[in-house]
Order: sequence, then structure tokens, then C-alpha cells
Amino acid sequence: MKYRTLGRTGAEISEIIFACGETPGLMSGDDIDMMTVLVKRAIDAGVNWFDTAARAADGKAETNLGNILQSLGKKPMISTKVHLDPANTKDIPGQIERALHDSLKRLKVDKVEVYQLGNWIEGVSTEHALKTEDVLGRVGAIASIEKMRDQGLAKWIGITALGDTGLCRRLIESGRIDTAQVFFNMINPTAAHHVPRNAFAQTARKASRGQDFTGVLESCIEKNVGVIGIRTLAAGALVGFMTDYASRIVTKDTDVEDVARKAGEVRKLLGERCGNYAQAAVRFALSFPGLHTIDYTANTIPHLDEGVEAVAMGHLDPGILAELDHLYQSDFGAKQA
Repeated sequence: MKYRTLGRTGAEISEIIFACGETPGLMSGDDIDMMTVLVKRAIDAGVNWFDTAARAADGKAETNLGNILQSLGKKPMISTKVHLDPANTKDIPGQIERALHDSLKRLKVDKVEVYQLGNWIEGVSTEHALKTEDVLGRVGAIASIEKMRDQGLAKWIGITALGDTGLCRRLIESGRIDTAQVFFNMINPTAAHHVPRNAFAQTARKASRGQDFTGVLESCIEKNVGVIGIRTLAAGALVGFMTDYASRIVTKDTDVEDVARKAGEVRKLLGERCGNYAQAAVRFALSFPGLHTIDYTANTIPHLDEGVEAVAMGHLDPGILAELDHLYQSDFGAKQA
């Protein structure tokens, strides 16, 4: 396993971390024996961080992880998430305090390394998103998590950088967060794009459809915020898994057929030159120094081993990165060179 420093936290984090998942998966199920085998194998391979969420199967993923780690006598670093109800934000401090204590109880720990706000950030509240005041306000989510940190219940504060890109960058640049989960993959690598210097270029359309995350990694680097890459496999699209894909979309301007087309063109371009498709996706993300680790979901031993092997393979060749950039700039073959 290889490790990187997670930004301002100073923590040495494995290049892939074990994602316990908010969608149905092994860690939200009932096969404790298989979970235990997989968790032990991950730790033995050098994975030193586990990421989960309170709402993953209504806390079951946290409960399973806590029981397994206790049975193994292991104490890796742990991050978890809180998702506030955007329709009920009158008592954000109370919601967060109760949620964190519940998570700690399920995880069987006294504190977590990172407590993350899982809500998206928008100008107004929506089904998934909080408005800016509810995040950055005097009694908002970040202030409430800061109180939990000051009580020693969490070491660092994190966010999920989804929703409005400009507002996510504003939160990152506020200096009040330590880590950010950032959407980044071969279909949509815009988080690594730099902010143009002139106003006209800032409003220019991107070469390919999909939410524009331009400047997010740049902001994280500027503020030394630790970056956890999410959706590295584009929710399975890059390995050809499109079943019920519409329910897993978390970005704006995203269409299932468009994603499937782009993923197919990526697979056609790469073939088997970079390992299998999952390994190529992991290696692509790890080729960007501003990204410190990948939230990696493994529901089987072969899936876990693929991720560990991808780390060992190292970054993609610069020539292949250039080919992938050209593919993006051509809108994955839709535009003639």
C-alpha cells in the first residue's frame, strides 16, 4: 500500500480507503462472516481508513463496522457522515450532536477522525441540499460540527462537495473545513480544471456535457484541504454497470445514455493497457497529486484485491492521460478533430 498526507490534517492515509457505502452493499447487509473477512483483508493490505455514513441502511453499516473492528481488535481511522433534513433545520446543533453520539455508539468508538456534512450545498434548500446560511451561518452545520470537534468527538471537519460548484468552493475557501469528498473520474475530470483568468472564459461551455466542477481541486490545494475522491468508477459506468443508474446520479446536467456512451468510449480507448477498467479508473484519479485518496467500494475479495493492485501499479502514463484529455475535449468522439 502507498500513503499520502491528507492535506492540513497531517494524517497519512492509504491511497484507497474502504467505503462502507450509502447504497445497498455488503457492509449494509447481514453476512457478518464475509464482511469480517473483507475488512481484515483490507487492513492486512494496508488500508488504514474506513469511511461510512449514518444513513447507510439506517445506521446498519456503522453498526456492522463497529462490531467487526471490535472483534478484530483493530483501530483504523474512521470517517462518517451526517445528513440533515433540509425541511427541518430549526435545531441544526441538536440534530448534529444527537447524530454524532448515535454514530459513535454504533461504531463503538469515542471519536472519529473526520465528521462530514453529507448534504449538498445550494443557494436554496432542496430535497438533498442545504442553503448556504444553514451550512455557514452562526448556528449552521459547520459551526455545530466545530463544537463537536472542540469537545473531542471528531478530530477534523469534512464536506461532500456536491451541489452548486461555486458555493462548494466558497465553503472550501472559508478555511473552516479540513477534508472534502470530490467528484472525479475519467468521464468528468472537471474538478482538476483550472479557473480561467478572464471572465468570458469562465462562462464558456465545457467540451462535454456534465456538471462543471472547475476549480474545486484548485481551491482544495490552495487551502491545503484533504481530498477524498468519490465516484471514481462513475457509479459503475466505467466498468459497464448501468443497472438502475438514474437513481445513482448526484451531478447536474447528467443523462444516463450520455454517461453510457462516454464510458463505452473510455473502455474502447484504454482496452487492457492499464489493467482492468476499475484499475484504470483508480490509477487515473491517483495520477492527480491534489487528490489524496479514493473512497473505494469493495463488496468481494476480488474487488478489494483489484483496488490494492491498482495502487501498486501506480499512476497512468502521461501519454495515456493526454489521450484521455483529448477524448474529453472531443466530447468522447462526438466532435470531429
